[in-house]
Order: sequence, then C-alpha cells, then structure tokens
Amino acid sequence: MSNPQIIRHKNQPKLTWKQIPGLRPLSSHKNHHLQWRRGGGAGFATVSMMEKTLEFEPTPAQLWKHPLAIVALVPKDAAVFAAGALSGAAAKTVTAPLDRIKLIMQTHGLRVGQESAKKTLGFIQAFVSIGKQEGIKGYWKGNFAQVVRVLPYSAVQLFAYDTYKKLFKGTDDELSLIGRLAAGACAGMTSTLVTYPLDVLRLRLAVDPGYQTMTDVFVKMLKEEGLGSFYRGLGPSLIGIAPYVAVNFCVFDLVKKSLPEKFRNKAEASVLTAFVAATVATLTCYPLDTIRRQMQMRGTPYKSVLDAFPGIIARDGVAGLYRGFVPNALKTLPNSSIKLTTFDAMKRMISASEKEFQRILEENRNEQKQSANDSTF
Repeated sequence: MSNPQIIRHKNQPKLTWKQIPGLRPLSSHKNHHLQWRRGGGAGFATVSMMEKTLEFEPTPAQLWKHPLAIVALVPKDAAVFAAGALSGAAAKTVTAPLDRIKLIMQTHGLRVGQESAKKTLGFIQAFVSIGKQEGIKGYWKGNFAQVVRVLPYSAVQLFAYDTYKKLFKGTDDELSLIGRLAAGACAGMTSTLVTYPLDVLRLRLAVDPGYQTMTDVFVKMLKEEGLGSFYRGLGPSLIGIAPYVAVNFCVFDLVKKSLPEKFRNKAEASVLTAFVAATVATLTCYPLDTIRRQMQMRGTPYKSVLDAFPGIIARDGVAGLYRGFVPNALKTLPNSSIKLTTFDAMKRMISASEKEFQRILEENRNEQKQSANDSTF
C-alpha cells in the first residue's frame, strides 16, 4: 500500500490516497477511524476523522435554553432550501395585489379583442376595477396558486444559484463575472422548468373570471386543451428568465460585494442592493415576460416568440410590450427586497445556529474533561 501524501493548502492538511487495485473492504464498525471501501471495480481508501460527538450533543434542556441551536440539527442544504421557499412565499404574498394588477394590464389587449385593444387599461383603472368587481379578496385572487408555485420555485432558484456558483468557480476558487451570470441563468431556467405548469394555472385563475379554483383550471385545461397547454410559452419563459435572474442575482452580488464590509450584512444594504438589481433586470427583460403571458392565454394566436413579438407591436404598439410595467416596477422593490433580504437573514441565522451548536458541544466536552480530571484526583 502506498503511503498517503499530505498536501498543505492555506494551513489545512489534506490526505490523498493512490488507487490500489484489488483492495478488499474491511467490515465497518462505529469505532473504526480507518475504513477501506471498494466501488466501481477499483479499490480506494478513505480516512474517517469523525469524532465521537454523540456524547457531547446538547441535552433537551440545553436546546430549550438555546433554541437557535435547534436549527443546526437540520441538514444545512435542507435548511437553505427551506429558507429559499419561505423567502419567496413571503415576498409574493405581500406583493400579490400589484402582481394581479400587472397581469390584468398585460393581458388586456388579448382579452378585450382587436377593436378595444387601443383603449389601454391604466394602473388606477385596473386597481379600481378589481375592487369594484371582486372586493378586497380580489387583489389576492390566485395567490394560493402563486404561493404553491413560488415555494418550490424560490427554493429551487435560490438553492440552485448557490450550487451553480460553486460549480462555476475557477481554479483560483473565485467566481468570475461570466461564471456569476451563468449561475444565475442556470438557476432561473432550472426553477422555471420545474414549476412552469403551476405558473400557467396561476395566470388562468388570476385573469379568467370563469375559473374559481386551481383544481377547476387544471381539469378544464387538461380536458379542453390537452397536456401541452401547461407548457405553452415555456420557450419565451426560459429565454426571459435566464437573463433576468442572471442580471438580477449578478448585480445584487456585485453591488453588495462592493460595499464596505461593515455595511454588507445590514438589512438596509440588502434592500437597496435588491432594488437596484431588480430594476436593471426588469427594464432589460420585461418585454419577454409580456410575450410569455400572452402565449399562455387560452385562444392565443401566437405560436412562437417570433410570431408574438411583431403581433403585439402591430396590435398594441411598442408600448404594448411594456404594459403592466408600472405595477411590476412598484412591486420590484418589496418583492426582491423581501426575498433576498429574508434569504440573507435566514442564511446568517443558519450560520449562527451552527456556531451556537458547536459552542454547546465545546462546553459539554470541557465539562466532561473537567469531570474526568476531578475523578482522577
């Protein structure tokens, strides 16, 4: 057997083992620190440096006294995933009225027909119309479907972004501008692909008065339009979301990174940074969002992005591509700020819980050592 090579990197030793053909696995035991395994036809060796921490784990009384440490009992990836889900749900619920108004304005031309399309529906008109026809609850119509969609969407997007950033890091362990943009684009497309049918259901429920529940929408769409209707407009959605998330997350990270270190973890910095990032991204990508929404509508005449783009301009003018931009811009500040600020805060809480858990472990370890020393004397 070859001797292990000890490689030092930034004062952290690493053990690397050369492949040893024909190595037989040893039976594992909880007391073994050195284990040999065999997999994929080639033997390899691993060293387990795990310490017996079970005997030092916090007691229920300690966890009750220090509840923050309870979060550390959840696997970190699962905790980050849940943080992303809760951040997105909170942001969407707060901004649901503005999102409903935006959808009504975006699909106005298609719903009222060619003759009335030139009569644009303003923000105030849409706001008053919803209140008169549906009451206060009308502003949150479709929000349940939105939250159901945004829980996995936000969780996948934020978790995937952190994952892709690690994947695209260079050999110097630094993330380049291109790598950061690529991570954002991949995260946006991944989350959109996973949750797109829920987005279509939410849109139909929000703008079509004939639907009352998400189940009603699902059954009617499946029966009358087929399975493909749940993915109509997916192309422009992927094209639109990739640059939007790439620009949004990249600008957020870079602006925040440029701030003095003492300001980076403050809520005000996250709010301001999120607003700047979302505004730049929205101005750039909003027309694709309008095209996507109109392609999702029942009875849409558009079959592709190339078909929808000139069609909307011919019917509504260039301004038609930016219909609903005002309420969308107004919701940008609270939506992005709540989501990214909450996500940042929850990640800091996860890190703090791990430190608290380790502190309790260290206290228990020291107490046991002290008891052992006392018993010796």
